[in-house]
Amino acid sequence: MIITFLIAIGFAKYRGCDIKIGFRSIALYPPIICEIAYLILQIYVMNGDYDILIFADIFKKIYLLSFLFPIIMLKLYKPGLIGSAFVVIGTALNNWVMVANNGKMPVFPTLTYLTGYVKSNTFERINDIHVLGNAGTQMIILSDIFDVGWSILSIGDILIHLFAGIIVYSAIVELNKRKNENFVLKPIFSKKIR
Repeated sequence: MIITFLIAIGFAKYRGCDIKIGFRSIALYPPIICEIAYLILQIYVMNGDYDILIFADIFKKIYLLSFLFPIIMLKLYKPGLIGSAFVVIGTALNNWVMVANNGKMPVFPTLTYLTGYVKSNTFERINDIHVLGNAGTQMIILSDIFDVGWSILSIGDILIHLFAGIIVYSAIVELNKRKNENFVLKPIFSKKIR
């Protein structure tokens, strides 16, 4: 999820926002604290401590709920609704592929083998909804196929992460607007396309 934060922060910076203002606002503290906790969870998993994964589902819910703080405090209702639509669509896609694969989410690790996040016996030790994908996997395109080295994501997961990116970006923009009434975002494309 750190990638989502970095992309949102980078895009806000590209559009002319003062990034430091986002880190000074208490509105973003809950998601930032959850992001730090998520990184700690990832370190435990990379070191082979899979027992902590029993809390992963609870943590995922807490993480998503932490975005209520910036949504409510900064009145980011429209970005919140848009982001929530991505969460609903992403969750539906994940559930769809799991139904097609007997309630399991097929995972296709590549880079995570090199980083140590996934080992040859990981799926035997974890014994949760994730299973190693194979040739018999249904709907491979919706499975966990996007390997970033410390996580393997599905298209549904990416849509769910987009929610976080939208809120972080919108929070930084809103904080910049509140600091400077004349604040205007830079256009996405600075040159005219002919």
